[in-house]
Amino acid sequence: MLLGHYGVAFAAKRAIPGTSLGTLTLAAQLLDEIWPILLVAGVEQVRIVPGLMAANPLDFVYYPFTHSLAAALFWSLFLGATYFAIRRNRRSAVIAGALVLSHWILDLPMHRPDLQLWPGSNVRVGLGAWRSIPLTIVLELAVFLGGLAIYLRTTRARDRVGSWSLWSMVLVLLLIFFSGFVSPPPPNEQALAYTVFGIWLFVPWSYWIDRHRVTGDAGRVA
Repeated sequence: MLLGHYGVAFAAKRAIPGTSLGTLTLAAQLLDEIWPILLVAGVEQVRIVPGLMAANPLDFVYYPFTHSLAAALFWSLFLGATYFAIRRNRRSAVIAGALVLSHWILDLPMHRPDLQLWPGSNVRVGLGAWRSIPLTIVLELAVFLGGLAIYLRTTRARDRVGSWSLWSMVLVLLLIFFSGFVSPPPPNEQALAYTVFGIWLFVPWSYWIDRHRVTGDAGRVA
């Protein structure tokens, strides 16, 4: 998923309102934030195959260190432990760690069977929703808009920045998502990796949004 990962980050704010949306976004997208680094380094591999799946042309050849179930569990524990060491908040650390694992869980219905259970595993899983553009849109928007609705009910803007910074990020994410169905795929794997690095921008953007919002009744200002 693309939008879905941000949806669960939005929703998690309800459970741990004292944790910044930036931290939640970092956690929910951590696997995809690490993946381009390993791709550029040649540790993991992907091929661009136009027409492979209607909603996604990527053939994930080898990415066990970011997108196997065991790797997701490792990065989940790593981020949760790191957060706890810094903040000493067990509840927030557990939920932040769980957000990392949620990435793999949300990827499971989207991918064709290319998600390993652990590095070296011959078992690969995935339900293949990316084979259908309408199904992809329904699943992504359901999670994204559901999470956004929870965030809006949990927080309210303290000033105008808190409103337009949020809605501008929502618009950019939607534009990226829908443009993927009509834009040509990246020319090569290196270009893909450097494009994916762009998702790191949403982490400071999310911190900025959250600094201009407060928890409480969101019915007054969105």
